[in-house]
Amino acid sequence: MKTLPIPLHQARIAGLCYLIIILCGVGSEVALRGPLINPGSAEQTMQAIPTETMRFRLSIMADVLMALSDAALAVLLFLMFLSVSVGLALGALVFRLLQSGIIAVGLLNLQAALIIDNAALSLSIITLHAYGYDLGLIFFAVNCFLTASLMINSGFIPRVLGVGIGVSGLVYLTGSVLRFLAPDLHGLVAPAFILPLIAETAFCLWLLILPGRGRGAATAKDQVQRNIS
Repeated sequence: MKTLPIPLHQARIAGLCYLIIILCGVGSEVALRGPLINPGSAEQTMQAIPTETMRFRLSIMADVLMALSDAALAVLLFLMFLSVSVGLALGALVFRLLQSGIIAVGLLNLQAALIIDNAALSLSIITLHAYGYDLGLIFFAVNCFLTASLMINSGFIPRVLGVGIGVSGLVYLTGSVLRFLAPDLHGLVAPAFILPLIAETAFCLWLLILPGRGRGAATAKDQVQRNIS
């Protein structure tokens, strides 16, 4: 297996960013915000949120932290894959940053739901946030396809991880497209989202634990010399 083309500490930071993304993403949707929202009942939702306002606000801040970590991870992965393909690495960087930006801007909808004193309108705005999230995931799906290609062809990351990220992109793309074209069918894809969770967690753990067990990470000087040549 080839040498990791970035310093080992950068790989560890990338893994830490990925871990924050996973924990904050799942935590905000499943543990914090999800139990407060009933898509079929605006009244019930607007009764739950005022009694758990801080919990709802914490879910927003968790998503902010997720978006910040995602932007940092985009840069670190760009540096990691720069020696594999400049074009693909740049494309992956752009699409991941677009996803982060769209999701971050969409958080304003959640904040608006706290301000507006109208149950039906607030629930509609929360639903709009869900659509915005899926819009961001369309761009992230493209990032997954590009990142999967980089991983598979890198020589320093196990191919199976690249395949997993590619499958994740397919799941994200399918779910997001259904959200816009056939919302009633979106729920049918929900169980498949366990695949991206497994694949991305595996990649995260590899970044945190395994790179140092190879032939060693390149120094910053080695990377500069490789890029120049």
